[in-house]
Amino acid sequence: MYTGIRDLREDKDLTQQQIEELLHIIQATYSRNKNENLNVPSAVLITLANFYKVSID
Repeated sequence: MYTGIRDLREDKDLTQQQIEELLHIIQATYSRNKNENLNVPSAVLITLANFYKVSID
């Protein structure tokens, strides 16, 4: 899942910081979720899907 999220971010030439601002989270939270493969909250997935205009599945 994280590879797909990263690919979407990179396809749009966005930085991690820009996505952190969109999600209203700090870098440590973004990094921890990515590196520890934690479950991404549904609200975050919905926000990202709407932003990138993709489905969650």
